[in-house]
Amino acid sequence: MLYIDKKFIIIRYYILPAYTTKQEENNVGRCITLDVHAIDVDGRHIDIEVQINAEGSHVRRARYHSSMMDARMLKEGQEFKEIKDSYVIFIYDHDKFRKGLPFYHIQRRVDETGEVFGDGSHIIYVNGRYEGNDDIGRMMRDFHQCRPEQIKSEALSKAVAYYKEKEGRGAMSEAVRQYAMEYAKEYAKEYAKEYAKEYGEEQKEEGILQGKNNMLYSLVSKGRLKIDVAAEEANVSLGEFEKSMEEAGYKIPELV
Repeated sequence: MLYIDKKFIIIRYYILPAYTTKQEENNVGRCITLDVHAIDVDGRHIDIEVQINAEGSHVRRARYHSSMMDARMLKEGQEFKEIKDSYVIFIYDHDKFRKGLPFYHIQRRVDETGEVFGDGSHIIYVNGRYEGNDDIGRMMRDFHQCRPEQIKSEALSKAVAYYKEKEGRGAMSEAVRQYAMEYAKEYAKEYAKEYAKEYGEEQKEEGILQGKNNMLYSLVSKGRLKIDVAAEEANVSLGEFEKSMEEAGYKIPELV
């Protein structure tokens, strides 16, 4: 279940369906890619983001994610009161608000009375450094483990073991590749806008290509994407990709 009022938030709902790396299109503004988008049995929409830096977990990003989910809930002719509750959950590597709490639950309130506004919009930051002797503390400790046998949660331990073994490695590699490609495309669009401002709209396509390649270089240099996969995505040979990557100032990771 998804417990809020009982001071912890572990997702135990039967969720259907769950989509990973789902891109939300926006015809008039910026697109976003959701790490996990799920709908529970009561129709509540849940966006789960795992972030390791402050920029990725910015409070206004949470607001934007919330608005993008809301904008897609109602079909033409539906009444506003039919919109379902939404939860944007950031599992952040640090303590976002530095208060030592396991999580921080944000809702709109009426300033003058302090009462909850009740519009069904929820933003939650989970403290990734919390180590309390409760469900969240145990979950966060499990999240920081690399070896399946050190993970206390049976379900998580089995999942990690599966993706570390040969059978699941291919599925994991494909999931990482798809995530990296979506991320590169999103970055390329933003890069192209700035590129067009400097060099003109006619150069926008060149900006998209350059932005995509820069993100591929970055992902490879950080070890998040295999270089042969990146070269294939860039539609060039491995040698050409390595040369272009070095010319762009990115370091090619050493093979271990």
